[in-house]
Amino acid sequence: MSYKQIVITRSDYQRLDELLSTHFTQAIYDRENLLALRGKLNVAEIVDSREIPADVVSMDSIIQLRNRNTDKLETYTLVYPEEAHIATGKLSVLSPIGTAILGCRVGDCVHWNIPSGSIKMQIDDILFHPERKAMAT
Repeated sequence: MSYKQIVITRSDYQRLDELLSTHFTQAIYDRENLLALRGKLNVAEIVDSREIPADVVSMDSIIQLRNRNTDKLETYTLVYPEEAHIATGKLSVLSPIGTAILGCRVGDCVHWNIPSGSIKMQIDDILFHPERKAMAT
């Protein structure tokens, strides 16, 4: 399978690489999704935090997604699995949608299959970008 090159910070890459290497992650999470994340990381452009473009989804970004089927807006924070809590909008990077949006840019569309069909979401906006906040302080 071919993967679109994403942009990811060095620290996010290192932490995700370690996460994917643990026996716990491999035992608990969906193998197909873990392979997809590994594929994205294998072709990623890795940059320092201060070099990540403002329109790229990174870990801890708060993003606004538009459901292309319903035009409904949804807001999520992309987090590591131990912080995930979908009821409060904290979306695990190891979920299919979390893996799909990591490293994508505002305006990009992502899609994945679910038992009842297909979901297509567009990255509408990044409301909070942790690297931009760090650079401002």
